[in-house]
Amino acid sequence: MARIRGKDTSPEMAVRQILRRLGVGYRLHVTSLPGRPDIVMIGRRKVIEVRGCFWHQHAGCSHAYVPKSRPEFWRRKFLSTAARDIRNEEALKALGYALLIVWECETGDIAALAQRIANFLELRKKTP
Repeated sequence: MARIRGKDTSPEMAVRQILRRLGVGYRLHVTSLPGRPDIVMIGRRKVIEVRGCFWHQHAGCSHAYVPKSRPEFWRRKFLSTAARDIRNEEALKALGYALLIVWECETGDIAALAQRIANFLELRKKTP
C-alpha cells in the first residue's frame, strides 16, 4: 500500500486538465481545510474531491470489490474510509463549501465530466 499515490493520480490530473481548459483557477490539497481536499476554488467556495472507486467503495462500480484475502481487514478499512469521508464532507459544508465528488470511473467520459464540472461551477461556458 506504500506505493498508492494520494496526489497527482490519473483521475485527478484529468479533472485538473478540464479545469484548466475551462479557465478556472484552483489550489491543490489545501491543508487548512478538513480532509485536505484534492482541488479547492477558495473564492468560489467550491471543492472537488476525486475518489478512487476501490478505496472509497463506489456503490455499483465494478472496481469497488472486497479482496478475497483478509476480507475483514478490508471491510474495516473501507468503513473507516467512508466514515472519514462523511466527517470531512460535513466539516466542509459547515465552512460554507460546496462539494463535488468525482469518481475514478467517471473520468473515462471527459466530455460528460467537463459538463458536470461546468454545471457545478455555474459557468456560462459549458464545455471546453
